[in-house]
Amino acid sequence: MHQPSSPGRAPAPRAGGVTPAGVLSLNAYLMYATGKAARRRLTDTLTAHGLRLWHLTILAMLDEAGRLSKGDLAARLDMNQSDLTRTVTDLDAAGYVVCARDPSDRRRIEVSLTPEGGRALARLSADVSGTETDLLAPLAPEERELFASLLRRVHTHLERDRTVSGALPGVRPGESAPQAPAVDCDAAAAR
Repeated sequence: MHQPSSPGRAPAPRAGGVTPAGVLSLNAYLMYATGKAARRRLTDTLTAHGLRLWHLTILAMLDEAGRLSKGDLAARLDMNQSDLTRTVTDLDAAGYVVCARDPSDRRRIEVSLTPEGGRALARLSADVSGTETDLLAPLAPEERELFASLLRRVHTHLERDRTVSGALPGVRPGESAPQAPAVDCDAAAAR
Protein backbone atom coordinates (compact mmCIF):
# COMPACT_ATOMS: atom_id res chain seq x y z
CA MET A 1 0.00 0.00 0.00
CA HIS A 2 1.50 3.30 -1.09
CA GLN A 3 1.00 6.15 1.35
CA PRO A 4 1.78 9.79 0.61
CA SER A 5 4.66 11.18 2.61
CA SER A 6 4.21 13.94 5.12
CA PRO A 7 6.71 16.73 5.88
CA GLY A 8 9.69 15.46 7.85
CA ARG A 9 9.00 11.82 6.95
CA ALA A 10 10.79 9.70 4.45
CA PRO A 11 8.79 9.11 1.29
CA ALA A 12 6.99 5.81 1.04
CA PRO A 13 8.73 3.34 -1.25
CA ARG A 14 7.58 3.00 -4.84
CA ALA A 15 5.58 -0.01 -5.89
CA GLY A 16 7.88 -2.99 -6.11
CA GLY A 17 10.41 -1.47 -3.67
CA VAL A 18 12.31 -4.03 -1.63
CA THR A 19 12.75 -1.96 1.53
CA PRO A 20 9.88 -2.10 4.04
CA ALA A 21 8.33 1.33 4.54
CA GLY A 22 8.60 0.94 8.30
CA VAL A 23 12.42 1.10 8.25
CA LEU A 24 12.70 4.01 5.81
CA SER A 25 11.95 6.38 8.70
CA LEU A 26 14.84 4.97 10.78
CA ASN A 27 17.99 7.02 10.24
CA ALA A 28 20.14 4.20 11.66
CA TYR A 29 18.77 1.82 9.05
CA LEU A 30 19.30 4.34 6.24
CA MET A 31 22.90 4.94 7.38
CA TYR A 32 23.49 1.18 7.54
CA ALA A 33 21.97 0.42 4.11
CA THR A 34 23.57 3.41 2.40
CA GLY A 35 26.89 2.70 4.09
CA LYS A 36 26.75 -0.92 2.97
CA ALA A 37 26.16 0.14 -0.65
CA ALA A 38 28.89 2.78 -0.43
CA ARG A 39 31.34 0.29 1.04
CA ARG A 40 30.58 -2.23 -1.71
CA ARG A 41 31.33 0.39 -4.40
CA LEU A 42 34.41 1.62 -2.58
CA THR A 43 35.64 -1.97 -2.23
CA ASP A 44 35.26 -2.47 -5.99
CA THR A 45 37.28 0.69 -6.65
CA LEU A 46 40.05 -0.31 -4.24
CA THR A 47 40.14 -3.93 -5.45
CA ALA A 48 40.99 -2.63 -8.92
CA HIS A 49 44.23 -1.36 -7.29
CA GLY A 50 44.80 -4.58 -5.34
CA LEU A 51 43.92 -2.85 -2.06
CA ARG A 52 41.24 -2.89 0.63
CA LEU A 53 39.62 -0.17 2.71
CA TRP A 54 42.11 -0.64 5.58
CA HIS A 55 44.99 -0.03 3.14
CA LEU A 56 43.45 3.29 2.08
CA THR A 57 42.71 4.24 5.69
CA ILE A 58 46.27 3.57 6.86
CA LEU A 59 47.77 5.47 3.93
CA ALA A 60 45.48 8.44 4.65
CA MET A 61 46.29 8.38 8.39
CA LEU A 62 50.04 8.31 7.76
CA ASP A 63 49.72 11.09 5.18
CA GLU A 64 47.89 13.25 7.70
CA ALA A 65 49.68 12.35 10.95
CA GLY A 66 53.16 11.44 9.77
CA ARG A 67 55.12 8.56 11.25
CA LEU A 68 53.25 6.54 13.87
CA SER A 69 54.00 3.42 15.84
CA LYS A 70 51.99 0.35 14.93
CA GLY A 71 50.31 0.55 18.33
CA ASP A 72 49.30 4.18 17.90
CA LEU A 73 48.11 3.48 14.37
CA ALA A 74 45.94 0.56 15.56
CA ALA A 75 44.51 2.63 18.43
CA ARG A 76 43.74 5.68 16.29
CA LEU A 77 41.99 3.54 13.71
CA ASP A 78 40.31 1.30 16.32
CA MET A 79 41.86 -1.64 14.47
CA ASN A 80 42.87 -5.06 15.74
CA GLN A 81 46.67 -5.19 16.11
CA SER A 82 47.08 -8.40 14.08
CA ASP A 83 44.92 -7.00 11.24
CA LEU A 84 47.00 -3.83 11.28
CA THR A 85 50.26 -5.78 11.13
CA ARG A 86 49.02 -7.81 8.16
CA THR A 87 47.84 -4.67 6.34
CA VAL A 88 51.06 -2.76 7.04
CA THR A 89 53.02 -5.75 5.73
CA ASP A 90 51.00 -5.58 2.49
CA LEU A 91 51.71 -1.84 2.17
CA ASP A 92 55.40 -2.39 2.93
CA ALA A 93 55.64 -5.08 0.22
CA ALA A 94 54.06 -2.65 -2.26
CA GLY A 95 56.60 0.04 -1.30
CA TYR A 96 53.90 2.36 0.08
CA VAL A 97 55.19 2.43 3.68
CA VAL A 98 58.47 1.85 5.46
CA CYS A 99 58.88 0.45 8.96
CA ALA A 100 61.63 1.46 11.39
CA ARG A 101 62.46 0.69 15.00
CA ASP A 102 62.03 3.60 17.39
CA PRO A 103 65.58 4.51 18.52
CA SER A 104 64.32 5.38 22.01
CA ASP A 105 62.38 2.10 22.40
CA ARG A 106 63.59 -0.73 20.19
CA ARG A 107 60.36 -2.67 20.85
CA ARG A 108 58.30 -0.05 19.01
CA ILE A 109 58.00 -0.23 15.24
CA GLU A 110 57.15 3.03 13.52
CA VAL A 111 55.46 3.21 10.14
CA SER A 112 55.92 6.05 7.62
CA LEU A 113 54.42 6.80 4.23
CA THR A 114 56.90 6.60 1.34
CA PRO A 115 56.82 8.98 -1.66
CA GLU A 116 55.38 6.09 -3.72
CA GLY A 117 52.73 5.62 -1.03
CA GLY A 118 51.84 9.31 -1.32
CA ARG A 119 51.48 8.96 -5.11
CA ALA A 120 49.35 5.82 -4.67
CA LEU A 121 47.14 7.69 -2.19
CA ALA A 122 46.66 10.52 -4.72
CA ARG A 123 45.62 8.00 -7.42
CA LEU A 124 43.27 6.24 -5.01
CA SER A 125 41.76 9.54 -3.90
CA ALA A 126 40.97 10.45 -7.50
CA ASP A 127 39.29 7.08 -8.15
CA VAL A 128 37.40 7.19 -4.85
CA SER A 129 36.18 10.68 -5.73
CA GLY A 130 34.71 9.28 -8.95
CA THR A 131 33.01 6.52 -6.98
CA GLU A 132 31.53 9.06 -4.57
CA THR A 133 30.30 11.20 -7.45
CA ASP A 134 28.45 8.18 -8.83
CA LEU A 135 27.10 7.21 -5.41
CA LEU A 136 25.81 10.72 -4.68
CA ALA A 137 24.46 11.35 -8.20
CA PRO A 138 20.88 11.97 -6.97
CA LEU A 139 22.08 14.99 -4.94
CA ALA A 140 22.75 18.49 -6.23
CA PRO A 141 26.25 19.86 -5.45
CA GLU A 142 24.98 21.98 -2.53
CA GLU A 143 23.11 18.96 -1.14
CA ARG A 144 26.33 16.91 -1.33
CA GLU A 145 28.15 19.56 0.68
CA LEU A 146 25.39 19.63 3.30
CA PHE A 147 25.25 15.81 3.42
CA ALA A 148 29.04 15.59 3.89
CA SER A 149 28.94 18.26 6.59
CA LEU A 150 26.22 16.44 8.51
CA LEU A 151 28.01 13.08 8.21
CA ARG A 152 31.24 14.66 9.51
CA ARG A 153 29.35 16.13 12.46
CA VAL A 154 27.89 12.74 13.42
CA HIS A 155 31.27 11.07 12.87
CA THR A 156 33.00 13.65 15.09
CA HIS A 157 30.40 13.05 17.79
CA LEU A 158 31.02 9.28 17.65
CA GLU A 159 34.81 9.76 17.66
CA ARG A 160 34.49 12.04 20.68
CA ASP A 161 32.69 9.21 22.48
CA ARG A 162 35.64 6.91 21.65
CA THR A 163 38.14 9.49 22.92
CA VAL A 164 36.27 10.04 26.18
CA SER A 165 36.08 6.28 26.76
CA GLY A 166 39.87 6.08 26.39
CA ALA A 167 39.94 4.20 23.07
CA LEU A 168 42.24 6.75 21.41
CA PRO A 169 45.75 7.56 22.63
CA GLY A 170 46.76 11.12 23.36
CA VAL A 171 47.42 12.90 20.07
CA ARG A 172 49.96 15.68 19.92
CA PRO A 173 49.64 17.41 16.53
CA GLY A 174 52.84 18.85 15.14
CA GLU A 175 55.21 16.68 17.19
CA SER A 176 57.83 14.80 15.22
CA ALA A 177 59.77 11.83 16.44
CA PRO A 178 63.49 11.38 15.79
CA GLN A 179 64.26 9.67 12.48
CA ALA A 180 64.93 5.96 12.76
CA PRO A 181 66.67 3.84 10.13
CA ALA A 182 64.34 2.04 7.74
CA VAL A 183 63.79 -1.68 8.32
CA ASP A 184 61.61 -4.34 6.76
CA CYS A 185 58.28 -4.53 8.65
CA ASP A 186 58.36 -8.32 8.93
CA ALA A 187 62.03 -8.39 9.85
CA ALA A 188 61.57 -5.61 12.40
CA ALA A 189 58.69 -7.47 14.05
CA ALA A 190 60.68 -10.69 14.20
CA ARG A 191 63.63 -9.16 16.05
